[in-house]
Parts: sequence; structure tokens; C-alpha cells
Amino acid sequence: MQQPTYYEEIQRKGYSRRDFLRFATMMAAFLGLEGTAIGQVATALETKRRLPVIWLHFQECTCCSESFLRSTHPIVADILLDQISLDYTETLMAASGFQAEAAMQDTMKKYKGEYILCVEGSVPTEADGVYCMIGGKTSIQILQEAAEGAKAILAWGSCASNGCVQSARPNPTSATPIHKLVKGKPIIKVPGCPPIGEVMAGVIVHLVTFDRIPELDNLGRPKAFYSKRVHDTCYRRPFYDAGLYVESFDDENAKKGYCLYKMGCKGPSTYNACGVTKWNGGTSFPIQSGHGCIGCSEENFWDNGRLYERASSFAGFGIESTADTIGKIGLGVTVAALAGHAVMTNVRKHKMIHDLEEEGKEDAKELNI
Repeated sequence: MQQPTYYEEIQRKGYSRRDFLRFATMMAAFLGLEGTAIGQVATALETKRRLPVIWLHFQECTCCSESFLRSTHPIVADILLDQISLDYTETLMAASGFQAEAAMQDTMKKYKGEYILCVEGSVPTEADGVYCMIGGKTSIQILQEAAEGAKAILAWGSCASNGCVQSARPNPTSATPIHKLVKGKPIIKVPGCPPIGEVMAGVIVHLVTFDRIPELDNLGRPKAFYSKRVHDTCYRRPFYDAGLYVESFDDENAKKGYCLYKMGCKGPSTYNACGVTKWNGGTSFPIQSGHGCIGCSEENFWDNGRLYERASSFAGFGIESTADTIGKIGLGVTVAALAGHAVMTNVRKHKMIHDLEEEGKEDAKELNI
């Protein structure tokens, strides 16, 4: 049986043409595409057959699936995710046991080289991988078997992208992110604990529309969603620039909405779309809710300092630099520049005086004075 197009499934589910176009517009906006690309997204969803998807779960808490289910637009969960369950996802599919395993094997054989492999969770490698087993196989075996025929791999969330809390010291199970276990396949990291549902949907829509992975940053994350720091788009940024900080939770400064940097906010060193896309239909994000960013989309964030201490580093200012030291450095540079200017001015004055004195001596000689 031939796979239906996304639009055919949307119609079958009872959505209107207007709902469909709104969804296409929303996805194009989240991907940072120009207005002219909306038609391209819509045409792709109308004409292209649904991508077969296998969604694996390893060491994780299922928060990525939960986030996807709660995306702003119902089409995201009802079509993109609901139709995924026809292939394989342990959390949502109706089948279980031998039927579930048969569904995955069938998809892998029938759509070899065409299906998308989504992985949620890290993979334990200690003790030959016995810490996470499904159907008598270790997660390492399942991953390698499923990755072999995949068109591309989506590492959902920080567990699959960087190991997350499972790989934090002392990492007893040797939890390992997907890119360190699979080679020779395009891997898209979509980190976050969890990632934003619209971000996850946007990555799938990009694959459907352009038949290629999106442009990635140096860590393998889609630039459309991870090119700016949370700090850069935070509505509290003016307070940071003015040096107005929350000193303790629920103090007067907190009530005024001042910057949460001193409360451990990692926004200045975290790349994510939280401040723009937000959560729960664009309602809010952690900083707006009064809690600092914990840097969950960055590698090794559990080991990058305590959650409620100031950010440990800023790119370009040394590993141990903080906003305070950066300020001191800036002040020191200014003072040094002023001092240097004063020295050079005095040097020029002395030279000028010396030159005038020499000119005066030459004039005196000529006049025999």
C-alpha cells in the first residue's frame, strides 16, 4: 500500500484547507523562511508521501514525546506524530510485544534507505549495554540495526544529543549520545530537556519540504532554532545591560522582572529558541516564569556548574570569565586606554618642546646671538 501524502491525512482527519495553510505558514515562520517559501512548504506537504518513521526510546523520561504532543498546532500531533505510530514508537503505538517488533522490522525492510530514525534517550554502553534492553536486545544492537537503513537520524532531546543527566558524573551506565555510536549517517541534534514541540515539527517539515537536512551549527543543531543565545532574545536583557539583577528569588527585584543572571541563569551561554518560540502555544518560557535558564540545550550542561550559581563562562573571555570579570576587563581596558593616551600625549608634547628648542638654537647661531 502506497503511503498517503500529509495533506491527504490532514483531510482525512477533518481539517480544513485554511487549517492546513495556517500550519504551513507557521512551520515556514519557525524555520525562518521567507514568505515566498510558504507555498513551497504547502506544496511539499500536499504532494509528497509521508516519510516512514521509526521512533526509538532508550534512557530517557519521554519528555520529548510529551513536548511534541503538546505543540501549538493540533496538526503537529494529530498528523505528524499520529501517523508515525503506524510505523513504530514504543510509547504511543497500539501494538506491543511481537506485533510491535514485527512492525519495526517490516518498516526497515520495506522502506530501507527511505525512513527517518528518531531516537529519544541516551544509550548505555557499560556492561555490554545490559542497562537498557528491549525484546531481548540491548539498545546498542537496536540502534545499530535501525540506523543501518535510515535516511537520516534525528536525536531528540539532550539525552540523545549529549547524554543529559544520565551521562553526568559519575555516569555509572556509560550513557552515550547517538552521534558517538552511529557513523556514516546524517544526524540532526535537537537538544533540550525537552526540545520545543514546534522545533521538532519544524525539523521534520524541513526534511519533507526540501528532502535534505537543515543547515546545522558546529554541534550539529539546526541553525534555524539554535543560532541565537537565549540571552539575545530575552525580554530581561535591558536589565542585564543596566546592571539590574534579581538578588534572591521573590525579592523586590524579582517582582520588577529584573535579570536572573545572579540566580544562575545560563541564558548568556545557551543557544535555543525559547525566548522567541516559547512554550504552550507561545505563552511563556522558563525565564518569563521567573526561573533562570539552566542551559539544557548545551553539551554536558549537568556538569557545567551548579544550576543556581552564575554562568561559569562566556565565549571569547576565557573559561573562568563571568559577567563581573568581563565588566572589570572592560573597565581595565578603558583605564589602560586612557592611561596610554595620556602617555602618548606627554611624549608628543616633550618631542614638540625639544624640536622647538632645537629650532631656537639654530636660529640663535644664524643671528650670532
